[in-house]
Amino acid sequence: MPMPLRWIVSLLFSLQIYLVMGLMALWFTPWAAVDRRGAYAAVRTWCRWVRWSARVMLGLRTEVRGQIPRGEVLIAAKHQSFLDIILIVSEVPRPKFIMKSELKWAPILGWYALRIGCVPVDRGKRGQAIAQMKEGVRKGQALPGQLIIYPEGTRTAPGARPAYKIGTGVLYDQLGQTCVPAATNVGIFWPRRGVLRKPGVAVVEFLAPIQPGMNTGAFMAELERRIEGATGRLLAEGGFTR
Repeated sequence: MPMPLRWIVSLLFSLQIYLVMGLMALWFTPWAAVDRRGAYAAVRTWCRWVRWSARVMLGLRTEVRGQIPRGEVLIAAKHQSFLDIILIVSEVPRPKFIMKSELKWAPILGWYALRIGCVPVDRGKRGQAIAQMKEGVRKGQALPGQLIIYPEGTRTAPGARPAYKIGTGVLYDQLGQTCVPAATNVGIFWPRRGVLRKPGVAVVEFLAPIQPGMNTGAFMAELERRIEGATGRLLAEGGFTR
């Protein structure tokens, strides 16, 4: 497909997924307002629509590999674009994210994010952000589910390796839960910025879990080793070259 046409199709794809988001929000909101199961059904249905329409319109197939985390676990995931969020939410039973506080004001997304138990955190001084994150998680522990955090704190381009932030280690220690690392290559096909989407196979892969009880330093080193090693493998599989 010529590049100008691919850009137009990518734009049409983006427009339709947000149109469908609005329509699904209208349909599911009465149920979601009285029962959180309605909120989970809404976000999961929309994410699966995005995956299906990406395959049909863009030739972009998506896969979620590994054992899907269930029960009370901490998921520490590589974050390259909105697509890795979509893949995780489409498969994980009760996802709830550590998210930047501004997102709670986003139309539709913000309300549904809070409804499924996401924890907003203000960006600022590291100590304040960690304290706020710990308190938010403590308050939200009554909601069962899988807590998802991005160790690098933000989206990163394929091949980039920013330092992992200590917040993941703090939560691992506080919660005393198994941590499931997750790697991805989605940024090759659905970049963190821009409209253009590319065909291929975008993957999120859940890796072998890290059991509770490690000290923070050892845990962070092991987490980074696993995620970056698997992400490098997935990037090579997707045809990424520096």
